[in-house]
Amino acid sequence: MAGLLPHEKHFLRFLGGHLALGVTAAAALTGLLLYFDLFSLWTLASTQREGWLGIVMIFAGLAITFGSAAMGIGIMSRARYDGEG
Repeated sequence: MAGLLPHEKHFLRFLGGHLALGVTAAAALTGLLLYFDLFSLWTLASTQREGWLGIVMIFAGLAITFGSAAMGIGIMSRARYDGEG
């Protein structure tokens, strides 16, 4: 992160923290889906030769979704009301 101003470094750490929370939530949800065998996901993944690929795709989709949502919430929570309109 060389060449960045201090407030830029702070903001990137802020976004990275929110991204980490979203990815953690995605990992937890993926684990719960597999542990409780909802929709027979674990059964399907464990009986197929490429079952791991389905698990990776579920996790990646959830990580992108939850990570983006967490970063968006973080950005929007920093908004300030300026008194106009």
